[in-house]
This record gives sequence, C-alpha cells and structure tokens, in this order.
Amino acid sequence: MTLRLILIRHAKSDWGEAGLDDHDRPLNERGRRAAPKIGSWLAARGYLPDAALVSTALRTRQTWDLIAAELSDPPDPVFSRGLYLAEPRALLAAIRGAQGTCLALVGHNPGIGSLARSLAATAPAHAKFGQYPTGATTVIDWGADDWSAIGPGDGRAIDFAVPRDLD
Repeated sequence: MTLRLILIRHAKSDWGEAGLDDHDRPLNERGRRAAPKIGSWLAARGYLPDAALVSTALRTRQTWDLIAAELSDPPDPVFSRGLYLAEPRALLAAIRGAQGTCLALVGHNPGIGSLARSLAATAPAHAKFGQYPTGATTVIDWGADDWSAIGPGDGRAIDFAVPRDLD
C-alpha cells in the first residue's frame, strides 16, 4: 500500500488591514488567483486527496476552499487550531493520526516547509523548495499502510510546485 501526503503552504495573504489579528488575515488577490492553480495542478496529475487537515487560520481555510473547488470529489476538511503556525513535530503528530491514503495538509511556514524538508529522503530538484514560498506544494509517498509508521527521511518526494510555475 502507498500513502501519499500533499503538504501545502497557504497562498499569499493580505497584510493591508492594520491591527487585524494574524489568525484572521485573508488571502490577497494574488493568493486568490494562485490557490486554484495549485488545485488544477493536483487534479491534472491525479493527486487527489481523500482526507484534508487544515489550519483554522482564515488564509489556510480560503486556500483549501479554492484548491478543493478544482478537485473532483474533494474531502471535507478537518480544521484544527493546533495546525496554526505549528512546528514540524506537531504537524507530524497530526498526520500520524490521520485517516485515508492520500492526505492534504494546509499550513504555515516555517513549520510546513521544515516538515517537507525533513520527511523527504531527497529534496526535489527545485530552486524554491528550500524557501517554501506561499502556495508551495510537495507530494510525498511512502510504502506504508498506516500514517503512524511514517517518519523523517523515509518519504519519497515525487513532485513539487509553486504557483508561479503554473502560469
């Protein structure tokens, strides 16, 4: 059995409203254009999640909604406040408790980028992987049958994209 993890950093957010709590920041126009591109890319390549974990931050929820609109039969997401600005250890704990065989996780940097780098045995050959910019998406496979069995350095990164690649 193969498990597939899709790690997505939220699309570009809006910093325009002074005093707005970070958790409540929405996507900006660029982010609203970028997220559907990631969804279309996932769909075109057959990376179709059957489960989704999403931070409760507004920008991650909006990113997921725009991605999911491009997927056939997207899963209902599980929203978790614990994923908001989470460190890699907390993200991995959430993944290890997940259901399904193809899991999408929408989160924040620096945690999501660090997690992608730690899980992949070999980094994708892409100049932006180390920076993990907004909208960055990594697809990682494991030859395991349970999420609790995955760990750092034993995943195979099979794909990576950033929205600018998809213009």
